[in-house]
Amino acid sequence: MAFGIALSGIDAAQSNLNVTANNVANSATTGFKSSAAQFSELFAVSPQGTSNTQTGNGVKIAQVAQRFTQGNITSTGNSLDMAISGDGMFAVSDHGALQYTRAGSFQTDVSGYVVNSSGQRLQVFKPTTAGSFDTTSLSDLQLVTGDSAPQATSTAQMVFNLPANATPPTASFSTADPTSYNQSTSVTLYDSLGAAHTAAMYFVNVSPNVWNAYEYIDAKPVNATPVKLTYGPSGVLAASADPAGGTNTSAVNFGTFTPTSTGASPMNVGFDLSKSTQYGDTFGVNSVTQNGYTTGKLSGISVDSTGVVQANYTNGRSVALGQVALANFSNQEGLQQVGNTNWTETYSSGSPIYGPAGGSGFGLVQAGALEDSNVDITAQLVQMITAQRSFQANAQMISTENQITQSIIQIRG
Repeated sequence: MAFGIALSGIDAAQSNLNVTANNVANSATTGFKSSAAQFSELFAVSPQGTSNTQTGNGVKIAQVAQRFTQGNITSTGNSLDMAISGDGMFAVSDHGALQYTRAGSFQTDVSGYVVNSSGQRLQVFKPTTAGSFDTTSLSDLQLVTGDSAPQATSTAQMVFNLPANATPPTASFSTADPTSYNQSTSVTLYDSLGAAHTAAMYFVNVSPNVWNAYEYIDAKPVNATPVKLTYGPSGVLAASADPAGGTNTSAVNFGTFTPTSTGASPMNVGFDLSKSTQYGDTFGVNSVTQNGYTTGKLSGISVDSTGVVQANYTNGRSVALGQVALANFSNQEGLQQVGNTNWTETYSSGSPIYGPAGGSGFGLVQAGALEDSNVDITAQLVQMITAQRSFQANAQMISTENQITQSIIQIRG
């Protein structure tokens, strides 16, 4: 019996060495999680029970347990490399079959899908029209490569101060005669095709606290009738009157301009002048903003700490393409390893729970970085020595049992 017991010990030590060797071999594998061999005693049991003199039957490997501790995070500079700091795993689709991984090294395939080295597609929550993300279903992340469509300017805001001591010009208003107006400024507007147009504003003092404002786009008058601005005794804008009869100071409309040079739709911009003032003796423009933009080229992809993937364009626009879906399990150690640092769910692991990074039970995503293997080389070398000594001791036990057997045979001889 001692031969069998010692042989089981040799097998256990060999299994321990195999696990240790696999850990050491993957010490530089991105997202790798180390394992540990766990053993249990073998004991012969009969239907009548166990004798109180039973010595045991050896050892067997009970399981190879996985250690899902956090690995170090190393910066790579690649925007599609992602590391999870905390709990959770990336979900990837292998032709519809979901697998899970901590290895966040991704790139794009020929169709623009974000994939890992095995061609498995990263799963995300799709954006909704309301500006949030649909966390009820998963979708393949695909990066757009087309241009960002332009948006015509529909609203603009100008914050300026007109001098309270201005004198009305004596000459009739003409853009060619600087003496016919008191002040001027400009703002860039965009038509429906993304072409930029310069809108020049001319301010003419009519009487104390009363000004006429003219708008010229591309040096052409939008309307011959000016906008009338009336300021109160405290210097704030009290009333306005535009050519269409509007009196809302936050939506002053000079008129419609048709950009004949581009063939774009007519432009009708509502100007918010409610924050303009008439103080002191100095003219100044504090801010000019408008909601239009030109066509944009894709300039890069960014991922924030909550896993939101955005396409950034040269026109300053950023479009959310999806939010990385993280998966968690009630028993992570119950996952089944399938190679390529991937796991699949099992009955023991339980069903996956999906959520966004930073949510309850999930860590944060760090873009431009990868999670290193969590293998501790020093600990593995110590484990190797322990397994080696166990192997040698069990081999010596077989040698000793062999000598005893030989002595018994010689006695019988």
